Amino acid sequence: MQFRLDQAIEVLTQTPDVLSALLRGKSADWLNARKTPESFSPLDVLGHLMHGEMTDWIPRVRIILEHRDSKAFDPFDRFAFQALIAGKTVEQLLDEFAELRRQSLESLHELGIGEAQLDLRGMHPEIGTVTLRNLISTWAVHDLGHIGQIVKTMASEYRDAVGPWRAYLGILD
Repeated sequence: MQFRLDQAIEVLTQTPDVLSALLRGKSADWLNARKTPESFSPLDVLGHLMHGEMTDWIPRVRIILEHRDSKAFDPFDRFAFQALIAGKTVEQLLDEFAELRRQSLESLHELGIGEAQLDLRGMHPEIGTVTLRNLISTWAVHDLGHIGQIVKTMASEYRDAVGPWRAYLGILD
């Protein structure tokens, strides 16, 4: 499948609803589950995605459009979300994420990105030259990866409870 902006936007648009379906109304046990002590819980993933909406995706799109690869992106702190989620319910966080994503997609639409702009280059502080196409496709895949991470983390909570059926549940491997 070749990258198409409209298809990437399909994923980005639906992510808030997918997360809401997975997390809204869940108990603290589900929301704070971790595969390892240092891995993200579902709530952490939600905070991480929120922080990305605020500081990463659209700011980097703008840097590429305005500066090309003459200005490197600001580094992204994967753990800077803690203060963002502290003391909030999952419902509040899901609603905030949905609004942040709505604003991001509105900004993306307003920028009027066309096919020719997708090959514009930017400079990532760690991996070097990237294109706008790389950035937006990574944004969509990043969402899908974190949705998968949440699902796998939650499934792992019942790893022992499934007993001998574990042999048929590849998600637990």
